Amino acid sequence: MKPLHTAWSRRVGLALLALFALVSAPAPRPVGAQAPAAAGPSQGAPAAYRAAVAKAQAVAQQILGLGVPGLALAVAVDGKIVWSDGFGYADLEERVPARATTKFRIGSVSKPLTAAALMRLVEVGKLDLDAPVQKYVPSFPDKGAKITARMLAGHLAGIRHYNQADESRPERHYDTVLDGLKIFQDDPLVVPPGTKFSYSSYGYNLLSAVIEAAAGESFLGYMQRVVFDPLGLRATVADEPSQIIDQRSRFYHVANGKPLQNAPFVDNSYKWAGGGFLSTAQDLVRFGSSLLQPGFLKAESLALLFTPQKTSSGQETTYGIGWDISRSKSGKRIYAHSGGSVGGTTWLIVYPDKRVVVAFVCNFDREGGGFVTREDIEKVGEAFERGAGG
Repeated sequence: MKPLHTAWSRRVGLALLALFALVSAPAPRPVGAQAPAAAGPSQGAPAAYRAAVAKAQAVAQQILGLGVPGLALAVAVDGKIVWSDGFGYADLEERVPARATTKFRIGSVSKPLTAAALMRLVEVGKLDLDAPVQKYVPSFPDKGAKITARMLAGHLAGIRHYNQADESRPERHYDTVLDGLKIFQDDPLVVPPGTKFSYSSYGYNLLSAVIEAAAGESFLGYMQRVVFDPLGLRATVADEPSQIIDQRSRFYHVANGKPLQNAPFVDNSYKWAGGGFLSTAQDLVRFGSSLLQPGFLKAESLALLFTPQKTSSGQETTYGIGWDISRSKSGKRIYAHSGGSVGGTTWLIVYPDKRVVVAFVCNFDREGGGFVTREDIEKVGEAFERGAGG
């Protein structure tokens, strides 16, 4: 038997060697440098998409070069994720890489998720799109003209949007959906209902109260049971600031000419339906892929989502129920939505004719926006469309 002091010395020596290796490891590259493309769990693409992956990586590096700390991209073709990856950092101070599985604030891309939940209630006969909202939310004040769920979902109800900068950065927690309506419910309409497209996240707050009443359960509980669980959206959750949420990114922004800062604290409990969810690029393309054909939703419901609504005068808008309907710069038919958050920017684009879905998420916002355009993300989607034989 060897002496105890010899064995102990050997263990100490091994521990010191391990410590030396740890402290001698190269430090991660600073934000703005060419951060490694592969950052944790990602999904490589089949050989047919090599050129598309190279294009997507180039777009990601271009966006990082603008000062964005971290981002993720994902692409699905014909219902299958063919590639996803994270770039840069989810947490600058701790140098935690952004991964394909990192959860980011998705802002108004919460609206298409809410629209899907709405249509599930319509399909089972629990909600009438054209009934007055007071049928479901009797506490909402009568505005002198009928406001319906269809109008709310298409931004035709005349409900106001945020009217000052700090209104989109609340620190108060709202325990219920109805409590959040108090922010705007007594304010006048900006236009008569049905007469003009007027974008409103608050309109989706009211829509969530309608959904909650028609479903007979909490809005978040209904979203989980009817949308997230059936579609396998395991990384899509409410951005609850008090909860420990696995792989939630830190959030950053630039404003007032100052350098990059930590984004201010916000509590999004007042607007789950219109801009309060966290998700991943992978989950978003799973969701978009579920709407490429009848299944999760019926054909009639998909038609309502993706058909532009009309004003009372017959003028067509570019918005259906939860989705913008337009064409890409190259002329391809697309369904899309953007999302701007405090410390987050998101794009979700569906190419229905080629069955391609692309999602972009990042942990950065800039005063005035505009640093990532839809065209930037279209370049990624259409590169994969070509790889798919489009």
